[in-house]
Amino acid sequence: MPGDLWPVWLGIAALVAVGYFVFASFAYGAGYQPAPRGAVSAMLDLAAVGPSDRLYDLGAGTGAIVFRAARERGARVVAVEVEPLRILWLRLRRRLSRNSDRIEIRWGNLFSQSLTDATVVAVFLWPEAMRRLEPLLRRDLPEGARIVSHWHELPGWRPEAVDERHRVYLYRCPPAA
Repeated sequence: MPGDLWPVWLGIAALVAVGYFVFASFAYGAGYQPAPRGAVSAMLDLAAVGPSDRLYDLGAGTGAIVFRAARERGARVVAVEVEPLRILWLRLRRRLSRNSDRIEIRWGNLFSQSLTDATVVAVFLWPEAMRRLEPLLRRDLPEGARIVSHWHELPGWRPEAVDERHRVYLYRCPPAA
């Protein structure tokens, strides 16, 4: 009889894995929601991402921004993600990518990253995370670096451009005060 239960156990294991994948992000301060294709395109367009850019995707998730920026724009990309299963997925995708030489995967807290070599920072984070990120951006980014955000605005900053249809906001790092 126990041998007949393997489909049930497999189903339970799959539900647990999916639940973890979707809801584990809440433990790190943001829920998981993949960036829609249109929003990713708008982010890359609004920030004018190109081959000379070093783009940091903070909270990279499953890599929607990461792999498109490398593949379609020729950018060098740093994906920062804290959640272990997503890191495994990102590493697998990188291994299978034709653009793996342009993609770096970092497992860690996005608030403890150095962004000093970034020309573009892409984020799709909740308002509290955006508020916490703001001092890091001011401290690390060079004047003129672009910050592109989907859905939530960067508190205290004025967007240089807005794609209202996709709720994408573009900011430029001001000169150091």
